[in-house]
Amino acid sequence: MLVNISLQRVVDNSYDITIDTLPKLHFDTKVAIVTNPKVAGLHLGYLLSRISAKELYIITVPDGEEYKNQQSVDLILESLFNHRFNRKSMLIAFGGGVIGDMSGYVASIYQRGIDFIQIPTTLLSQVDASVGGKTGMNNSYGKNLIGAFHQPRSVYIDPYFLTTLPTREFGAGIAEVVKMAVTFNKDFFEFLESADLNNPAVLQEAIKQAVQTKAWVVGEDEKEHGLRAALNYGHTFGHVIENETKYKKFLHGEAVAIGMVMANNTAVKMNLMSKEEALRVERLLQKYNLATTYLIADAESFYETFYLDKKSSDTSIKFILPIGIGDVKITDECGRELVMEVLREFGKKA
Repeated sequence: MLVNISLQRVVDNSYDITIDTLPKLHFDTKVAIVTNPKVAGLHLGYLLSRISAKELYIITVPDGEEYKNQQSVDLILESLFNHRFNRKSMLIAFGGGVIGDMSGYVASIYQRGIDFIQIPTTLLSQVDASVGGKTGMNNSYGKNLIGAFHQPRSVYIDPYFLTTLPTREFGAGIAEVVKMAVTFNKDFFEFLESADLNNPAVLQEAIKQAVQTKAWVVGEDEKEHGLRAALNYGHTFGHVIENETKYKKFLHGEAVAIGMVMANNTAVKMNLMSKEEALRVERLLQKYNLATTYLIADAESFYETFYLDKKSSDTSIKFILPIGIGDVKITDECGRELVMEVLREFGKKA
C-alpha cells in the first residue's frame, strides 16, 4: 500500500530588512528580548525606549561564542516556559551573531515554532548573520552543527549600535563584507579597496551592498541546496581554526579572514585565481588589521576536522573557492594532497 502526502505548496517567508534608525515598535503579545550583559549595558535602554508590548521580558545569556551551547538554549527555553509564552508570542534577538543564532534556534523549536525579530548590534551580524534564517548552536564536534532554517519576521539594522563597537569586532564584520564581494560582486570589491569604511556614510553604503548581495543569494537558495553554500567561503577552514582554538583566540570573522586566505591559496594552486588577485584580497583584509595567517600544528588533524563540516559527507569534503574576484566555485574535487600542501605551508608560518 502506498499513501502519498502532498505537500506541494508555496510558503511565503519574505520579510523586510530596514537599514536606518530603529523605528518605534509595538507588539500586542508577549515579547522576550534575548541579549547579553555587554549589549544590555550599552544599548538596552535605547531599545526599550523604542519598543512596547503587551508583556515584555528580558532574557540575558552569557557573552561569547563558547556560550552558544545547549545550556544557553535551555536557559532561554526555561524563561519562555516560566512566563507562559505561546505560539503567538515573539522573541527579539538583540546582539551579535551568537545571540541571533541561538534566539532564532529557540524560536524555531519552542512549541514547534514562533516568530522572532533580528536587531543585530555588531557589523558581522548586520551584514551576514541576521539575514537568511540560519539558526543554531555549537557542540563539542563543531560550530553550528545543530540548528534549523527559521526566517525572522523582520530585521532592523541601526548603524547607531556600531558607534560602540570595539576595533576587533569591526574588523571581524569587515571580513564578512569582503567575503560577499569576492564571491559575488567584483565592482563591490573594487569599491572596498578604495573605500574608508571608518567613515559612517561609506560604511552604511557597504552594509547596504552586502545585505543586498546576501538577500539575493538567500532568495535564490533559501535552504542552501546549492548557490547559498558559496557564502561559506572562508568558513570551511575558519571553522576548523575556531574549533582548534576553542572559540577563545579568534572572533568568528577573524577566523573566516584566515580561512579566506587558505581558500585563496588553494584556488591559486588549482589555477582558479591568480597570485595577484589573492594578494589583493589579503591586503584588503590586512587594511582592517585582520590576521591572515595561522600556525597549523597538525595538518592531518586539521584536514580530518573538515569532515565535520555540514557541507561535507563521510567520503568527500566540499570547498568554496573563488574564481578570480567576483565569482565562486563549490567543489568536492580538491585533491587531498593539494589541500594538505596548503595546510603544511601554514604549518611553517607563525
